[in-house]
Amino acid sequence: MKTPLEASVTAWYAATARDLPWRRPGVGAWPIMVSEFMLQQTPVARVLPAYQAWLGRWPTPSALAAASPADVLRQWGRLGYPRRAIRLHESASIIAIRHGGEVPDSIPELLALPGVGAYTAAAVASFAYGQRHAVLDTNVRRVLARLVMGREFPVSSVSVAERALAQSLLPPADDRRAAIWSVALMELGAVVCTAARPSCQDCPLASRCAWRVSGSPPGAPPRPAKRYEGSDRQCRGRLLAALRDASGPVRVAVLAATWPDEAQRDRVLASLVHDGLAVRHADDSIGLPGD
Repeated sequence: MKTPLEASVTAWYAATARDLPWRRPGVGAWPIMVSEFMLQQTPVARVLPAYQAWLGRWPTPSALAAASPADVLRQWGRLGYPRRAIRLHESASIIAIRHGGEVPDSIPELLALPGVGAYTAAAVASFAYGQRHAVLDTNVRRVLARLVMGREFPVSSVSVAERALAQSLLPPADDRRAAIWSVALMELGAVVCTAARPSCQDCPLASRCAWRVSGSPPGAPPRPAKRYEGSDRQCRGRLLAALRDASGPVRVAVLAATWPDEAQRDRVLASLVHDGLAVRHADDSIGLPGD
């Protein structure tokens, strides 16, 4: 028997959920894992074309494992945070070698993969394998903070109490229902209970929401994003774009045209090499790993 809370949110999800390819019936663990890597700090609209192109090229972990890091970074393109691409490639290699080409279904084995933290492990285990785990992304945390704790925003990092609360709200003794509950909360936070402009009038949980019932008191907002223009992140993006567009390693002098601040450019190039996103060769040229 569903609780009124579960019944409300899952009925809303069944009626209004976006049609996203990684949520469709029968989708395997690998496409779900790819989506989770890509969706980290990246909006769905930007992920969709990249996700489809990626799986069109590398439909299995073994296919990705056989690719070069340079090809992986070129395919990732401008999706942002390219270390995710390298970690996904590393994970694919481990899956191909140690797990027979199949994404593992246990939390410890998932956590052992590069780039997989507590959230991604729980998401893959829940959404791919129908297991009963609390899946706490930014959207779910915000919904639970408002619904149960009466706060506009959750605290900066997941606490033991917050994880225990999320676990206690999972439908009991039914793994598949728990997975649906989790994805429904995630969707609710993404499209209705948003950070800046929550649509409380459209929320199936509005009458039960502690934050709304208490008058929607303002809370400390999440930390604002750092300025992008002129930042090291923008510089990294420009340099990586130049390396992706080149057919092989290029001279450092060629990269000078991509960023005018020489000191910042040299510092960022060093960080790209340190992070495994670029390689400095003996002739002092710079290229993508594997070029």
